[in-house]
Amino acid sequence: MSLFIILTVIQAIVAAALVGVVLMQRSEGGGLGIGGNPSGALGARGAADFLTRSTKWLAVAFVTLSIVLAAVAVSESSVGEVTSDLDRDVSAPTTEDLLGAPAGGDAPAEEGGAASAEDLLGAPAPAETPAE
Repeated sequence: MSLFIILTVIQAIVAAALVGVVLMQRSEGGGLGIGGNPSGALGARGAADFLTRSTKWLAVAFVTLSIVLAAVAVSESSVGEVTSDLDRDVSAPTTEDLLGAPAGGDAPAEEGGAASAEDLLGAPAPAETPAE
């Protein structure tokens, strides 16, 4: 497996752990704080200190892994630098490509030199009703 995939899996595990630790913390409104015995090593104060320290170190690991993953992605990509020009290999479509009719004077035209709707679309033009 490549280094990028391994680091991505570790990043996902750290992110899930960070979300879990943050949700376990007691907030102003109560949050999802864990109940239990308020005294002892994992009492309210002990658990709060542990969760706070865990949050700090998981956040540091998450940011560090994000920076390392960005560096690995740049080094593994085929493009070594960012360019700002719009270099395109695709040419603009011609009138013939768009309408299916030859460009220029090859299309049958009505008076005035413009091609009719029937010529361009292959369907008869709508009938005009006389104004009453």
